[in-house]
Amino acid sequence: MQCRTLVVDDEPSVCDLVQSVLSSIGMNVLALTSSERAETYLRDEKFAVALFDFRMPAPDGIQLARQARSSGINQMTPIILVSDDQSTAASTQGFAAGASFFLYKPIDKSRLLKLVRVAQGAIEQERRRFRRVAFQSKVFLGFEKEEWEGETIDVSMNGMLVTGPTSIPAGSSVRVSLCLAPEIKPIIGSGSVVRVLIGNQMGIQLNQLTVAESGRLQEFLLPLILRDGKEANAI
Repeated sequence: MQCRTLVVDDEPSVCDLVQSVLSSIGMNVLALTSSERAETYLRDEKFAVALFDFRMPAPDGIQLARQARSSGINQMTPIILVSDDQSTAASTQGFAAGASFFLYKPIDKSRLLKLVRVAQGAIEQERRRFRRVAFQSKVFLGFEKEEWEGETIDVSMNGMLVTGPTSIPAGSSVRVSLCLAPEIKPIIGSGSVVRVLIGNQMGIQLNQLTVAESGRLQEFLLPLILRDGKEANAI
């Protein structure tokens, strides 16, 4: 499975260079010279890593980094700011906006590769967090004064796809009780309905689990994620 990478720079030559280098190590690169288009992609698609030009027509790299960190599915995505400004003020501003790393122009190919390899640990952690595992189990969702009973289709550390007798409107906040196994205490927390599909299927984002409950869910799912990863690599 390729890493989906977002590159945004108003200089086509920079986009071409970064795309060529990252594609050579198996990354699937979306390169954009329009930062306005990038805003839509950041809102609608999860990326393994993002590279933004520090200074370009609005929204610039600082604004895109803030957008990614403020909400949505790219809050934890490693962000590399590409800049020709090596001042302390610029780096302070960038890190405050949510940048993970800085890469300075002119871009050196070997330095770019080294930086991306450093980010691989964070990238893989995020991939595991959003990686879905086919898993069928009972789940209860509390919506307003009602309780909705259904079954999971797949589960990740960040959410789940569920099906049941009816659906709950997208955007609704729900209370969650996820039954992992008969001998295991259910995962208790809350989340939100992020999408509604045909057949009364719903995508639920688990955005309000305690640290303890997140740890329990990770402990249960990680062996399944690693198993699926080994099986995929063997194909």
